Amino acid sequence: MSEADANVVPEVCACRQELDELPLPYVDIDTEGQIVHANRAALALHHPDHGGLVGMVGWDLMAMDEKELSQAAFRAQIQVNCDPPVIIRSIFDRTGTFRTYQLHRTLIRDREGGPRGMRLIAVDVTETTRALEEARQKCSWLESVVASVADAIVLTDVLGAVRSINPAAEELLGFRSDELAGKIIEEAVAVLSYQSDDGVPLSRRTAIEGHCKGTATLLNRTQDKLKVRISTSPVVDRATRSVVGIVATLHRINAE
Repeated sequence: MSEADANVVPEVCACRQELDELPLPYVDIDTEGQIVHANRAALALHHPDHGGLVGMVGWDLMAMDEKELSQAAFRAQIQVNCDPPVIIRSIFDRTGTFRTYQLHRTLIRDREGGPRGMRLIAVDVTETTRALEEARQKCSWLESVVASVADAIVLTDVLGAVRSINPAAEELLGFRSDELAGKIIEEAVAVLSYQSDDGVPLSRRTAIEGHCKGTATLLNRTQDKLKVRISTSPVVDRATRSVVGIVATLHRINAE
C-alpha cells in the first residue's frame, strides 16, 4: 500500500478496489490537484511520453486553453466542499491527440467530512461531441440560408403548430417568429380564399401527403388582405422516412 493509500479511510480503499476493475478510467487527486491513484483503465489510456500518471497534476493533461479554467474551478469546488457537476475537457491520451472526455466528479472526504481530494471518472465522448458540433453547424448554416431567402417561409409540425418563420415571413405577416411559435397556423393567419393549381384543396392532410401549389388570400396581423402564391411540402425525416412537419413558402403577387 502506498503512503497516499495509507492515509485514506478504509471505506475509500474498499471503493477503490471496486473502481479499479471498471473499464472506465478513473483517478483520485488530492487537494492540490496531484494524481494519487489511477485504475488500470486510466493507466492504459495514459500516453507514455508524459511519464508516470500518478504524481502528475491533473490539468497538465488538458488542453492549454482549459488549464487555467480547470485549475480555478477545482480549487473553488474544494473550498465550498460540495460535489461538483459533470464537466467536459480535452485530454491528451495514448492516441497522441486531444480527445474529449466527460468527467464525472465527486469529492473524497475524511471522517470529519472535510475534502481530501476528488475522484474523477472519464467517459470518452469525442465522437458524440463531434457529431453534435457538426449537427449544430449544419443547423446554423441552414437557419442562415432560410433567413436569407427573399420569400416568406413558414415551418409547422404535422399538427399545424408553428415551429418558426423566417424574416421575410415576419415582414409579410406582421408577426415575430416567437409570437407565432406554438400557435396553430390557421388560427394565427386566416386564409380567406385558396385556388389550387391542380384542383386539390389546401388542407393539412394534403400538405402532409405531397406538394400543394396555388394562390391564396390571407389576412396579416393588421387584418390587411394579402394575395400570395403559396407552395407547401411535407418535411420528411431522412432516417425514419416519416413526415415531421410542413414547410410553406409565400410570395406576394400584388398589394391588395
